Parts: sequence; C-alpha cells; structure tokens
Amino acid sequence: MFFDFNEHSHIRQNPLTGDWVMVSPHRTKRPWQGKTEDIVKDSRPEHDPNCYLCAGNTRANGEVNPNYTDTYTFQNDFAALQSDVPNGEIKKGNLLKAESVKGECRVICFSPRHDLTLAEMTTPEIRKVVDTWISEFEDFRQREEIQYVQIFENKGEIMGCSNPHPHGQIWASSNIPVEIKKETKNQRVHFRTYKKTLLEEYVQLETSENERIVVENDNFIVVVPFWATWPFETLLVPKRAMAYISEMTEVEKDDLADIVRRLTTRYDNLFSTSFPYSAGIHQAPTQGDNLEGWHWHIHFYPPLLRSATVKKFMVGYELLANPQRDITPERAAEQLRNLSETHYKHN
Repeated sequence: MFFDFNEHSHIRQNPLTGDWVMVSPHRTKRPWQGKTEDIVKDSRPEHDPNCYLCAGNTRANGEVNPNYTDTYTFQNDFAALQSDVPNGEIKKGNLLKAESVKGECRVICFSPRHDLTLAEMTTPEIRKVVDTWISEFEDFRQREEIQYVQIFENKGEIMGCSNPHPHGQIWASSNIPVEIKKETKNQRVHFRTYKKTLLEEYVQLETSENERIVVENDNFIVVVPFWATWPFETLLVPKRAMAYISEMTEVEKDDLADIVRRLTTRYDNLFSTSFPYSAGIHQAPTQGDNLEGWHWHIHFYPPLLRSATVKKFMVGYELLANPQRDITPERAAEQLRNLSETHYKHN
C-alpha cells in the first residue's frame, strides 16, 4: 500500500505560525448524527428602526447615528480596550505575570443598508470599505502608544455577532497580540534566510501547483492554505509584498474590493446561506523594527462543515492537542472554485 494524502491521515505545518494541523480525509465518509444549527432566515429590511447601527437611529449609549450614505465609523460603545488605563504590572515568583494594556475599539458600518453583507454589496461599495480600513489604520498608526491594529469582521450569529447590520471592528492596542508575534518571527526568519517574503514564495508555489487556488485577479490571490484548520478556511494574499494595507496603489485597492466580493459570494453560494465567518487583516506591528519580511494578508475562518446547519467544533483533541480537519484543503478549494460568482439570491 502506498501513502496517499487524499486518503490517509497526516499532519501539516503552518509556516506562518509554526503550528500543526492533523488531516483525516478518510473521516469524510462517516455518517453525521450530531449537532445541527437552525437555519436563520435572512430576510431583513433595508432599514431597521430598532437597530443600533442603522443610519439615523439611537445607539445603546444614547448617541444618534448620522444619516450616513456609505461607511460610518464610531467608538465602540462596549469597548474591550480602554485608552485611560494607568501603567501597571504584576510579577509573582517565576510564574505569574500581568501588565496593563491600553487601546481603543471602533466599529465600522459597511453600509447604511441593514439587509446587505459584503457578499451582496457592489465592488465600488466594498472599495469604500477598503478606503475606510486604510484611513482608520493610518489614524491609529500615527499614535506612538499603539503597537498593533487589528481590523476584523465577525459575521453571523454563530460567530458571536451581536448585531446583524453589516459591520466590522478595529481594535488598536498598546501590545502586540500572540498570533502577530508568531507571524512576525517566522516571516522575519524566512526573509533573512531566503531573501524573499514567506508569502511571496507561497504564492509562487500555489500558482505553480494550482490545486488550492479559489480565485485570483491581477493583484490578489485567494487559496485554501495547505495548512488550513477550518473546513473552508481561506487566505487572501496580495501578489506584491507589502507590510501595510496603506501601501496599496489605487488599482490594488480596486482589486482587493473585487476579490473580497468574489470570495464572499462564493462562500454564500456554497450552502445557499449567508455564510458565517471570522475574518481579519494581519499586517505588521505599527512601531519599532518589526517590518522585515512582513507581507500583509487576510484570514477567513468559517465554521460550516457539511451544510448550512452543520459546523466544525474545536473540542476534545483540537483543544487538548492540536487542530484536526476531515476534508482536505485541496478538496475544499475545488468546491469553492467551482461555485458561481453570481449570488444565489440573484439566480
């Protein structure tokens, strides 16, 4: 018997973080009698008078939103980070450490339309979201106390999203998060060793193999990464190495909007549902000498596994040892690649 990556269990390494994932393709044949999620009917009005994020409505803190016409950004009314925290630290023996962290959290409404998501917005509308990401990032980047800016979106109730209005968040903090420290270290080591960014080399490899590519345009490529943890996880990478999103040309900004629309439409079309995910931009820390080898990118982590009602659970072995997946990244990429770029609601 010969080993077959498409049939036999194996482990794969994520070069960005150094972490490993177990792949068990033979398990896709098992019957499912476990947990399913109720399908949430996605029939929302264009404007919801009870929504805290809709234009002209009153938010939970009593402030009134303006009658915005594209994107709208405001301070998160229930922020996880505070800007007025005094400096402090705890050190007890050789084990217990803690330190204060400062920062700011903002909310970005993608559109005044309550009933839209990125998958249903036009490319010009998404371009305005891209422009807002950049302007907000640059605003935080100028502040010396801010070390990292995380731009992200939680989409869908099962991802913990507390409001269905299309929106994302920005958390800017005085510390560098754990995942970013891992990616900074590994990208720097790769760049010093091979004289090109890790993701430059990875894009070249994926382009040559052509089995994990989902969609691409002139300036961006989306793949189900070789090391994907979530069933239909994707990695969106600019073909040109840049440390920050603010380094994009106008054409690259247009192409980013284009590929975000095309990817998220495919996601919705996979199970004919508003596809839930957590997505976020990873870019270099904002201060110091952490730029070497950095190549910004966007992670999409969707939980759905078999249908609109069956999701992947990170429990048991995944929590106690390392992540595990059944469907191979190659098979997941094939499924996404073969989907229409016309949203299922418009077919």
